[in-house]
Amino acid sequence: MKQYPISKVRNVCLMSHGGAGKTSLAEAMLYNTGVLDRFGKVTDGTTTTDYDPEEIKRKISISTALAPCEWKGDKFNIIDTPGYFDFVGGVMEGVRVADAAVILVSGKSGVAVGTEKAWKYAVDRKIPRIVFVNKMEEDNANFYAVLDQLREKFGKAVAPFQVPIKEGDHFIGFVNVVDMKARKFDGQKVVDIPIPDGMEDKVAPVREMILESVAESSEELMEKYFEGEEFTPEEIHRALRVGVEEGSIIPVLCGSALTNTGVQVLMDAIIEYFPSPDEMGAITGTKPDSEDIVERKPDEKEPLAALVFKTVADPYVGKLSLFRVFSGTLTADSTVYNPSTDSNEKIGHLYVLRGKKQIEVNKVTAGDIGAVTKLAKTNTGDTLCDVSQPIVLEGVNFPEAAISLAIVPKAKGDEEKIGSGLHRLVEEDPTLKVELNKETHQQLISGIGEQHLDIIVSKLKSKFNVSVDLIEPKVPYRETIKKKVKVEGKHKKQSGGHGQFGHVWIEFEPGEEDGLTFKEKIFGGAVPKNYIPAVEKGLLDSMRHGVLAKYPVVNLKAILVDGSYHPVDSSEMAFKVAASLAYKKGLEQAGPVLLEPINHVEVMIPDDYMGDIIGDLNKRRGRVLGMNPQSGGHQQVVAEVPMAEIFKYATDLRSMTQGRGSFTSKFERYEEVPPNISEKIIEEAKKE
Repeated sequence: MKQYPISKVRNVCLMSHGGAGKTSLAEAMLYNTGVLDRFGKVTDGTTTTDYDPEEIKRKISISTALAPCEWKGDKFNIIDTPGYFDFVGGVMEGVRVADAAVILVSGKSGVAVGTEKAWKYAVDRKIPRIVFVNKMEEDNANFYAVLDQLREKFGKAVAPFQVPIKEGDHFIGFVNVVDMKARKFDGQKVVDIPIPDGMEDKVAPVREMILESVAESSEELMEKYFEGEEFTPEEIHRALRVGVEEGSIIPVLCGSALTNTGVQVLMDAIIEYFPSPDEMGAITGTKPDSEDIVERKPDEKEPLAALVFKTVADPYVGKLSLFRVFSGTLTADSTVYNPSTDSNEKIGHLYVLRGKKQIEVNKVTAGDIGAVTKLAKTNTGDTLCDVSQPIVLEGVNFPEAAISLAIVPKAKGDEEKIGSGLHRLVEEDPTLKVELNKETHQQLISGIGEQHLDIIVSKLKSKFNVSVDLIEPKVPYRETIKKKVKVEGKHKKQSGGHGQFGHVWIEFEPGEEDGLTFKEKIFGGAVPKNYIPAVEKGLLDSMRHGVLAKYPVVNLKAILVDGSYHPVDSSEMAFKVAASLAYKKGLEQAGPVLLEPINHVEVMIPDDYMGDIIGDLNKRRGRVLGMNPQSGGHQQVVAEVPMAEIFKYATDLRSMTQGRGSFTSKFERYEEVPPNISEKIIEEAKKE
């Protein structure tokens, strides 16, 4: 693939709700540019950008893929992102390195939750957008209904540049409202035709929308508009381009990726209306280990600044790092600096990726996207830069994991293989978290949703040949006491030879501190000083298990008040055993109770779901602490909820809010378990 100057590059992210046709659109673009000689289909598992075995099996995109191609003298880096919420990490990778977005909407099902999310991600990154109303070949497709939804949801900036022409129910072409020309699809070509009779009513209001948008772009054009003067085609195109770049105009085009109609027109619009990387302005970062801002021009002669936005764990090639060069040039066989890990990395071979195909190149220049293998100390979100002029670029903004489940190997002895497999998958997917809970001895994996974790299990099987099950994690309960008691502990074994003797009186009461508060009030050497640490040690060892359900004990105060010893038979071990006997007796008499972890939960939802969410949190034994109105008709609900009740909250929240809700949860403190629930937990513990 030849080198392109920065002004001839377009980095375009395809975004939408799941199933709106992003992968098919990428395929049509590749076909139109002559890269493919046959058109792959998602249903057949033959597309360029859905090449992972899991994607082929499930017929959905689960990770971001690249599809570079050349169109009319420009290079497109098409970034195909997943549409399903569980794989939002891939969307964040794609949108971070894109300069513009094509948001697809199905002409049949219209604006969906994924459309809203894609829109928000593009707005957050301040990148221009074009909406492509896809699936116009389907009988129930309704362009005008979709347009109304778009304008209602996203405001007046939404401007249709085309109006579809239909013959009966069939989509056969469109009127280009900007140039007032009608075009008809003739096989893969588009031919000019006169605007069909009877379409004036449809075209006139849309043309008026466009002219209003043009007028609003400058005072000079506004004056012209009010004086009833016609705009020249140049004025219209220039104003629309500026409006699209600023985000004040969002063009709406229509077509069908599946039948490849209207796709070439979209590709022309990408060149005409979307900015090249040099038009996006200077890039800012910080100096390593400081807040000082550093600027770089998007120019290949500037010092190098590249961002690794995705990592692929390839079973054959090893680790593959995908990067975008924001300034400077990255050449093969060079050395670069990674400020995040404070290490130099040797760059070997460089590639341009098209799906899974690797095309070797000798350099990647500013504005372009490439890949490199075998970086030892570089992860997703790291910057690669000039050794002498370091810079740290903003990384990728990944969402927090929302659901945790415990891994259970199906075969004994697979733990090591599972560990190394998960390590590779975490490198590839930063939304996946893995930890070993030292207390419950379970290995936990956390992700965005159940489907996300389900795919991780499938990948462990297919890539690393280990089978696992996922179960709900154990809750790390605690035990404590509520009353004060004084008990005796006596350990005596004196039958011939050297015996054992330890004897203590201990007062137990609820303590202020998390662990053990130990004091002694011994008079007259009833227990010799050298045995007192053994008493404390005996209590600390015993506290690992309570008397109700064998959970660790917290908030315990113990005062050693009396005891006795034997000059020959007493030992540290004997006093440790005496202390543990006192402990068991004391706890049983001191009103033992179970404690459970309580999490601080913040739920973000649209206003309409408020009642349902609060009702559901109450059902989970949650306490709602407050509600904070947010921008855009959203509410933040703050609550405290027992950990045991929210393991699968991510799934339930999604179904209650059609995917519009999100939440964060972190451990807050321990609280007493209600008696009826406590009984069940103790029963289950006894069975185990």
